[in-house]
Amino acid sequence: MSSNPIGIFDSGVGGTSIWKEIHQLLPHEHTIYLSDSVNAPYGPKGKETITALSIKNTELLLKKGCKLIVVACNTATTNAINYLRQHYNVPFIGIEPAIKPAALHTKTNAVGILATKGTLSSALFSKTSGEFAQHINVIEREGKGIVELIERGKLHSETMKSLLTVYLEPMIKANIDYLVLGCTHYPYLTPILSELLPNHVRIIDSGAAVARQTQAILNENSLLNTSLIPAKNEFYTNGDPEVIRSLLGGDFDVEYLNF
Repeated sequence: MSSNPIGIFDSGVGGTSIWKEIHQLLPHEHTIYLSDSVNAPYGPKGKETITALSIKNTELLLKKGCKLIVVACNTATTNAINYLRQHYNVPFIGIEPAIKPAALHTKTNAVGILATKGTLSSALFSKTSGEFAQHINVIEREGKGIVELIERGKLHSETMKSLLTVYLEPMIKANIDYLVLGCTHYPYLTPILSELLPNHVRIIDSGAAVARQTQAILNENSLLNTSLIPAKNEFYTNGDPEVIRSLLGGDFDVEYLNF
């Protein structure tokens, strides 16, 4: 099993930000990335639909022999990962917003969180926020429209900049010093966010922590690939392959798959 691939799925192309962190930390691990762009974003969908989509993605990755699955979607993690762990016999790694480090390190006692509706309204987010952010000012904003723009290849559009300006305004007024990105699509916004935010605001996401957790779970289960053969990385999407290629920024083959 150790030479089998790591499976990664997201409600679209955003989880490639997680894939990059995993590939950087574990360059010899084979990977299969699944972009369910047809159903993006998962955020506005109900728990039942999100779970059904997560089951579909999981079963496709298992058919391809994946030894571990990374749910590279905040909304799918918060709504479906408990079900997946109970019903499938492989390790699952989930994603949740990095509220804890922001809450522990803030000096202004104000933290901004930009996330999808599905994440902000989830029980897991509420539990984490309640546990670590009780005594600080948390300014939550649903990033409505952001995922759709990224999926359509409009990352650097004026529409995107205008949307972000509106979402960040109350955070800047509240004097946040941390902005937590609660969706795996959002790390691709970092250059734009850095332009719009005051210099002292630190932007954080979960990518590096997820990669470290993936390494730890592989090691714990004796699933680390010890081969030095170059990794095979497969990318599948039911949307436009060019959008993923543009985000990966390398010579990667992206295959259209109707799933």
